[in-house]
Amino acid sequence: MASCTFRQAFVNISDLHPNLSRPSIMGIVIGKTDVKGFPDRKNFGSERYTFRFTIRDSPAAFINASSWGREEYIKSLSESFRVGDCVMIENPLVQTKDLEKEEKFNPSTPGCYKLLISEVHSVVKICSNRDTDDSLLSLLHVPTQHPHDYYSLEDIVANGQSLNQKVINILAAVRQVGEVKSFTTSDKRAGQRCEVKLFDYSVDSFPMICWDNESIKLAQSWTPRETVLFASELRINHDSFRNSMVATVVSKTIFTPNPDIPQAQDLLNHARECAENEAFVEASEETATELVNLETIKDVYTVQQIMDAASHAADKRNPLYGIVFAFISLLNVDDSVKKIVRARCSRCRYFIKDESEGCNYAFCNEMSQNPKSALLSLDLQMDISDHTGTLPCNLSDKVAEDTLSCTVDGFFNLTEDQKTSLKWNFVLERFKIYVKVSFSPKAKNNLRVNILSCKVADPTEAVKYMLSGGNH
Repeated sequence: MASCTFRQAFVNISDLHPNLSRPSIMGIVIGKTDVKGFPDRKNFGSERYTFRFTIRDSPAAFINASSWGREEYIKSLSESFRVGDCVMIENPLVQTKDLEKEEKFNPSTPGCYKLLISEVHSVVKICSNRDTDDSLLSLLHVPTQHPHDYYSLEDIVANGQSLNQKVINILAAVRQVGEVKSFTTSDKRAGQRCEVKLFDYSVDSFPMICWDNESIKLAQSWTPRETVLFASELRINHDSFRNSMVATVVSKTIFTPNPDIPQAQDLLNHARECAENEAFVEASEETATELVNLETIKDVYTVQQIMDAASHAADKRNPLYGIVFAFISLLNVDDSVKKIVRARCSRCRYFIKDESEGCNYAFCNEMSQNPKSALLSLDLQMDISDHTGTLPCNLSDKVAEDTLSCTVDGFFNLTEDQKTSLKWNFVLERFKIYVKVSFSPKAKNNLRVNILSCKVADPTEAVKYMLSGGNH
């Protein structure tokens, strides 16, 4: 794909019509879909490929453009630019759109036309920075829908299942961008998934799921608590497994990061205040009982390698999973019960600071008015050590009970001598320990380490990895 390094006359998107001869359009890319392949009806056994993007040249004018063709051409064209780039399109075919068909799966656009890009007749060029007008870049922060036409997260929670399967606009701040997880479908196709957690004034955490690669890549550019999104045309679903509402990114969705509207600036100020006041407690939503398949964790580390890998990771938003063969050098099992046994909400699993007040997690409270009980769980501090260093860890909830072979009720009945005896069953013993390591500025060494499993190590296996010095 060539670069646009010269000026020429362009047709405004608002002035496009099918009778124009060889029009050229310049605009900013505000949305883009993945490349998809379809059986070619004219050539049995072969496939045609396509993708769609949305281009904008003014606050009121944006249009969908699509291209069909050979796999090599379509993939090369798609990979040559991304959302946020300024592009020039030469000689596209301007077509009248079928309103019902066009906007069922594509973003709603104000005009009555769409663009078709042909491999033979059309050219798409990415514009250099010096050829990109600042007015085009500013369009990235202008919502494609009316700035007052959106639901707050509180509205969604309050309306509950009445919004199920509806496509709506949302204004919310980014709380967390989850790790990208790969999967294989039943028909052997590879896919990816990323969960983004949103929040606003009254809802602490609301899930938004990205299934396509383009939206996942875009999500990686969002800075938690520093990014507010105006998300146009998100689909809202009721997730029966969570018993809550979730948002899903679809082919119609367009994101406007930090939109230039007063409501977004107010929400951004709120997000920053939450961060400054430490309103979000990282541990509150990180429990050791998360659903992690231990068989998928293969990498073995020394303690020092764990700290180096996590600290120098390019993307600190994604946790590191690994195995460590180490001794338990500290276990506060004989500490005060108040420091070890903590209360969690029976529904959302958030920590409850005051049982008399109950769960103060707004999203949990909005989802149901039914009373929620407090569940007591073990929450211990544990240091693991090997010849390279010592790593402070959290041992909590079901993993703690499995490790100690002791329930919360059983723990209450232990005498001080029994606690001491229990402690010495673990201290200075070598264990095979599965860990999840997350970057957290509030934690010691800026790392939060959750124990996922802790079992007595097989001596042969432990020696093997000791001699190899750990691996990556």
